[in-house]
Amino acid sequence: MSDQYNTVVIGGGQSGLSVSYYLKQRSRDHLVFEKATKPGNAWRNDRWDSFTLNTPNWTFRLPGAEYDGPDPNGFMPRDEIVTCFEQYIDRFALPVHFGMNVLGVEHAHQGYLVSTDHGSYLAEHVVIATGLFQQPKIPAYSADLHGSILQIHSGQYRNPAGLPPGAVLVVGSGQSGCQIAEELYQAGRKVYLSVGSAGRAPRRYRGRDIFEWLNLSGFLDRSPDKLPSPQARFAGNPQLSGNNGGHDLNLHQFYRDGVVLLGRLQGIENGFLSLAPDLKENLTKADKLESEIVNLVDGYIAEHGIDAPEDHLLSIQDGFAAEEIQTLGMDEANITTIIWAAGYRFDFSLVKLPIFDEAGYPQTERGIAHYPGLYFVGLPWLISQKTGLLLGVGEHAAHIAEHVCSQISH
Repeated sequence: MSDQYNTVVIGGGQSGLSVSYYLKQRSRDHLVFEKATKPGNAWRNDRWDSFTLNTPNWTFRLPGAEYDGPDPNGFMPRDEIVTCFEQYIDRFALPVHFGMNVLGVEHAHQGYLVSTDHGSYLAEHVVIATGLFQQPKIPAYSADLHGSILQIHSGQYRNPAGLPPGAVLVVGSGQSGCQIAEELYQAGRKVYLSVGSAGRAPRRYRGRDIFEWLNLSGFLDRSPDKLPSPQARFAGNPQLSGNNGGHDLNLHQFYRDGVVLLGRLQGIENGFLSLAPDLKENLTKADKLESEIVNLVDGYIAEHGIDAPEDHLLSIQDGFAAEEIQTLGMDEANITTIIWAAGYRFDFSLVKLPIFDEAGYPQTERGIAHYPGLYFVGLPWLISQKTGLLLGVGEHAAHIAEHVCSQISH
């Protein structure tokens, strides 16, 4: 016998809690199922010790608890972020059930059957709020590495002291990879960085944080039809950091500081890294994004007659002098640790319905699936880029909750 409810929200992160907030405000009966045992799981368990928000504090916009502290342009550290989630659930008495692993969502008569490791539930409406980060991206050839090499995903990294002596190979140059590489080399570790195609953005430009300009200009409000290709939905976030008050991340500076820049890692065999000769190409991509963002901001300022100081970003090209290494012996380089920092894969296989495109991404209309009563929140590009960010998740959650409430039978 299955328990029956109006609405089940699957996922107790920022998007699921935002939907729950709006349903609670409307006095709508619902449950939130969260696989983890404590609030703020991704922030609590998948971030390193020195992690901070990469966007300014003012972008922390959980509905009903938008940031109103003394440092709107600062960057909250990990533990403070976790505390915000804990307090949010308590403050609004949100019906979050922790330790609930959802195994499947199937269509049932007048609703959906939600199967969990604690029993089954019938729901008229189901909101999928599990996000994009289900499975760490670790290549299959990692299994061929010698057991003496420590391999961890970026979500498992905590601090330099937690790694064995020796050099570290960081694979991936998005926000996480670059921030971890920077922390390691500043702690005196020898670092090899396998560079991907992530771009770079300035932390501040013309007197404001770059996120303020991107928000004001409408850049974060771009709709999916503005993307160059469907695959662009999954592009990594640009290289920048909120650590130590916020600062730029620049691969050319990394090279100047002693980091060995490598092309994309293609494989590892018998202790030798096989690397693509694409380092210069990827450095060019990083530089290009910064140039495009700066031009966008300059155009917005000029168009709206905004009084903003002139600015000239540091222009260094040191990385282009790096040797294009295509084979590197791990023993010779004394690499004892590999940190896989190429992100995550999403996995919506718990939804047993044919509603996904060829990439496995849900097909929806502004987060509303074609199956009545099924919704998705917390993903980028459901309406705009910012629907996957703390900055925009509340706005989208309000839209989904309103639709749920309009459909619930009385």
